[in-house]
Amino acid sequence: MLTIRNLGLQDYETSWQAMQCFTQERNSETSDEIWIVEHSPVYTLGLSGKREHLLNTGNIPVINSDRGGQVTYHGPGQVVIYTLLDIKRLNLGVRQLVTLLEQAMINTLASHGISAVSKADAPGVYVNDKKIGSIGLRIKKNCSYHGLSLNNDMDLRPFDHINTCGYADLKVTQLSDLGVIISSTQLANSVIQAITTAL
Repeated sequence: MLTIRNLGLQDYETSWQAMQCFTQERNSETSDEIWIVEHSPVYTLGLSGKREHLLNTGNIPVINSDRGGQVTYHGPGQVVIYTLLDIKRLNLGVRQLVTLLEQAMINTLASHGISAVSKADAPGVYVNDKKIGSIGLRIKKNCSYHGLSLNNDMDLRPFDHINTCGYADLKVTQLSDLGVIISSTQLANSVIQAITTAL
């Protein structure tokens, strides 16, 4: 059983606390959920995030998150999908889940004529060596939370003020820069369809 919730524009900390509560309180009977959100501008540092990768964050807040990975930026026009899954029940390892989420983004982009790839040494999804999709997860009690973000049609300039995902020269891109104009809702639905098919 899978419940999908479209939560619209949400403050990052509100979503994060809600995910923690959901994961803390769930049991073996709890349905898995997928949440679709967009966030107000925010930089988040993952558990392995180093502050030296924050170059000039200006007035955009920086939040230390409990997801895996380094530093990233979230803002309006980026699709964020949180996967609250009982991975033990689904018989998934963490690496399998990462691959599944990467592949869901790759398949969605392919359906819009964009050729994207994943990289073994740097989780996420890339088009011509520019990052278009990120993944950061946390596993607690055999359940995952956090998830993926996919750049659709947003202001990419805040990425210039960080070493995205801990890489100094990593550039980012988005669907609108690649000639694909699609609503974030449509894009999110395509990615979720790919995730649910794989599950």
